[in-house]
Amino acid sequence: MVSRQDLSLCQVGGEPYDIGYRLGELARPVFADYMQQSSAWRAVRRWRGDPFVQQLREAAQAHCPALLVELDGMAAGLGWSAEDIFLWNCRGELIHNAPDGCTTLAAVEGNARFIAHNEDGDPFLRERCALVEVQPAGKPGFISFYYPGSLPGHTFAANRAGLVQAINNLRIRVPAAGVPRMMLARAVLDAASLDEALHILRDTPAASGFHHTLGCAGDGRLLSVEASAQRCSVQTVSTIAGHANHLIHPGCEAEAQIVTDSSRDRQARVEHLLTTLASPVTPATLLDVLQDRAPSGLPIYRDDPLDPDDENTLATALFDIGSDGVSMAVYRQGQCTFDTVIACKPSAQTGA
Repeated sequence: MVSRQDLSLCQVGGEPYDIGYRLGELARPVFADYMQQSSAWRAVRRWRGDPFVQQLREAAQAHCPALLVELDGMAAGLGWSAEDIFLWNCRGELIHNAPDGCTTLAAVEGNARFIAHNEDGDPFLRERCALVEVQPAGKPGFISFYYPGSLPGHTFAANRAGLVQAINNLRIRVPAAGVPRMMLARAVLDAASLDEALHILRDTPAASGFHHTLGCAGDGRLLSVEASAQRCSVQTVSTIAGHANHLIHPGCEAEAQIVTDSSRDRQARVEHLLTTLASPVTPATLLDVLQDRAPSGLPIYRDDPLDPDDENTLATALFDIGSDGVSMAVYRQGQCTFDTVIACKPSAQTGA
C-alpha cells in the first residue's frame, strides 16, 4: 500500500525505449525552462561533438546498451536530440563540478539498519521533481527520486529485490573513457542482491565517480562504496557513518578531486554530530542530523538561495531495511510527503 500526500508517484514500465520515452514525457513540461536557467547545461553543451563524448557513448553501448536505449527514448519523449540528453547525463564527467550535492547517513542499531539521505540539487527543481516507479521487463523494478531529464538512480531509490541505494556526487577531476556514472548508478537498480550490485560497481569501467550507500533486505551489511575511475573502495558500516561530496576512504589521496567548502563543512559537521548521538539511534535521530543548520560553517540542510554550490535540499529520504522488505519515507521541508513499504518479490520474479 502507498500513502501519498503531495509528492506524486508516476508509474512507468516496459521495454527500455518505452520507459525512457515516458520519463521524457513526464519531464517535458519543466525541462526546457530548467535547462535555460542552468549554468551547468551551458557548460556541458560546449562538449557537443567532442571525441571524448563519443568514447563515453561507446563504453555505455558496450556495457549498458539497454540504458543507452532508455536515454534515447527519454530524448524522444522530451523532444530533444539524443546527443544533448546523453551529454546532460554525462555532466559529472564533462564539467567535474556538477551541481548535485547530498549528504547520506547509514546506521546499524541492533537488528535494525537505516539509510537516510538529503538530496541536494539545483534550487530551480524545488517542487519540480517526482518519484517514479519503474518496472523494466525482466528486472526487479524500483522506486526512485527523479530529476527531469536524468536517468533515475543517481539520487535515492529502492528496488523490489530489497536493494537500497543513495548516491552522493563526487567531483572527480580526471575522468576516463568508461561508463558514465549516472548510467552505472542506474544499472545498480537492476541488481537482485547486494553482491550483484558490488559486482557491477567493481567490474564495470567507470568514467568518473559517485559514492554509493548500499543496503539490502535480508542482508545484514550496510556498505559505503566510493566507486571512481581509478578504484572501487568498499567499507562496511558497523555502527554509524556519514558521507558528503568528496572521497574520504583511505587511499583516496591519490585521486584528484574538487572538495567544496560546503562538502568539507558538511562532512565535518556530520562526523561531529554522530559522535554526540545517544543510543539507540532512531529514524528521528537521523532525520534531526539531516535537518541540522550548523551554528557556524555551511549547513547540512541547505535552503540558502545563495548557497555557494548552487544547491538546495530538495528532499530527504529515510529507508528502514528489514528482513523481507524496505520502508521508504520521503520528506520535504520537514514534512513527510510519501511513505510506503516495498515488499521483496520472490527471486524468480526479480530476474535473479
